[in-house]
Amino acid sequence: MEYFFFIVRRLLWSVLVLIGLSVVIFLIARVVPGDPARIALGPLATAEQVTNLRHKMGLDRPLYVQYGRYVSGLVRGDFGQSLLTQRSVASDLRSAFPATLELVLVTIVLAMALGIPTGVLAARFKDSWVDNVSRVLSLFGVVTPSFFIALLLQLLVGYFLHVLPVNGRLSPGASFTPDITGLVLIDALLRGQPAVWLDGLRHLILPAVSLAAASLGQIARITRSSMIDVSRKDYVEAARAFGIPDIVTTFKYMLKPSFIPTLTILGLEFASLLGNAFLVEMVFGWPGMAAYGVRAILHKDFNAIMGVVMVTGAFFVLVNLLIDVLLGTFDPRIRIRGARS
Repeated sequence: MEYFFFIVRRLLWSVLVLIGLSVVIFLIARVVPGDPARIALGPLATAEQVTNLRHKMGLDRPLYVQYGRYVSGLVRGDFGQSLLTQRSVASDLRSAFPATLELVLVTIVLAMALGIPTGVLAARFKDSWVDNVSRVLSLFGVVTPSFFIALLLQLLVGYFLHVLPVNGRLSPGASFTPDITGLVLIDALLRGQPAVWLDGLRHLILPAVSLAAASLGQIARITRSSMIDVSRKDYVEAARAFGIPDIVTTFKYMLKPSFIPTLTILGLEFASLLGNAFLVEMVFGWPGMAAYGVRAILHKDFNAIMGVVMVTGAFFVLVNLLIDVLLGTFDPRIRIRGARS
């Protein structure tokens, strides 16, 4: 029962966060200089045409009415019409979001696969050259902007060595369309096209490595610190005193309790990657939400901007809710404290 209340509490907080985000984004879009109707019609439009479009868009109504219509649309999955593409924003986001989601998923898998073992090794060989090298690399990944790493990899690996492609999701001329899940790697496997899968993976490597550098560094640092703290616990000392091999002690008795702080930072990194991917997508010409969001900002396409922000915010809230539930599963003390607070 306590676990049930823990989940309900997190759900309610998530809903409140999304409501607050919708209010903030709506108010910002209304106070930013520039008339959306005038921007959509251009400078040659007459005042009558602008007035008619403002009435059609509901911009001449009170703010509370506009917000009510906006929230009603959000509940139905309707973000309005894009002034730039003249299509529904929801349709545009359905086309752009899978590319960004695929990049984020590959990035977080890469960061976990490299960051957790790096942190474990650094803690196992504390103060050795292995620890020092891992700390330097982790710090480099954390402090270096992702777009700078992207530019370096693009120049070194793409243009000088010509090893990997540096633009797009697939090679030019590829006729493959990921219309099942929207993810190239999964759809290629479902259709039994290994050549397309390999081509998609080659295009993903450089953007994913660029984006994973900071997350990898954070995960390695947190894992190392947690492993060192756990190594001082009495039960770990007792296991060593009984002659249990170090590898068994490390992975059976130390890694699981050390994984709780790592899981927390992993959730935050995963949720923030959707927003951090913008600059990396622009560098590699990745057809995701970045290109769509930047075009919307440059043309003051408020419906599109609000749609991108709301989707990003909802993704962030959803991932953090999932991490809270997983933390409660790993450590019952967390969900008991959450239910009582």
